[in-house]
Amino acid sequence: MRLRAVLFDMDGTLLDTAPDFVAVIQAMREARGLPRVPEQQVRDVVSGGARAMVVNSFEVDPLSDEFEALRLEFLDRYQDHCAVESRLYDGMERVLAEIERARLIWGVVTNKPVRFAEPIMQGLGLAQRSALLVCPDHVTRSKPDPEPMILACRQLALDPASVLFVGDDLRDIESGRAAGTRTAAVRYGYIHPQDNPNSWGADVVIDQPLDLLDVLDRALCSC
Repeated sequence: MRLRAVLFDMDGTLLDTAPDFVAVIQAMREARGLPRVPEQQVRDVVSGGARAMVVNSFEVDPLSDEFEALRLEFLDRYQDHCAVESRLYDGMERVLAEIERARLIWGVVTNKPVRFAEPIMQGLGLAQRSALLVCPDHVTRSKPDPEPMILACRQLALDPASVLFVGDDLRDIESGRAAGTRTAAVRYGYIHPQDNPNSWGADVVIDQPLDLLDVLDRALCSC
């Protein structure tokens, strides 16, 4: 079946959003008189969300009241700083331009809440280019459940087999496969040091965004 659309996970796939997460963590530590943490320490756990970043950066018991206070502060601060330093990965602008030139559809399916995802897409000028944005707010079950991908394909009125989903986490690949889409895993995103994208069962694994151009060429030429 001809490829009709490319859908992206947001954090660690389409966008490098870690700089804003790092800035929030450093500001929280500075406010408490604590030294800065290495940026990579935060990047290694971005895929685990606010919970993982707070636990990792403050060595706090996730069952404690202190943790919950830190988590809420983190989210409040991030609300004001979620679209400051985030950016497309190097090469991704060319990928999007080529997708658009080929008259393919592209969009975003993310586990990031809409209150953060929308300002980022708008701030980077991507909202008007993207065909859709599916967030946990729009479904009852997030990735790795297939529901977000099924919803995206339904909104685009496309057969899942004509859609390629690109992600940097096992949950992305599981969601896409269960929904019936083609899948591409990336090695450049927020991969935990112990994870191996080659073992996720994706149709293809890429090292950098520009590698997607070859994937798209093969998909379009084989139709």
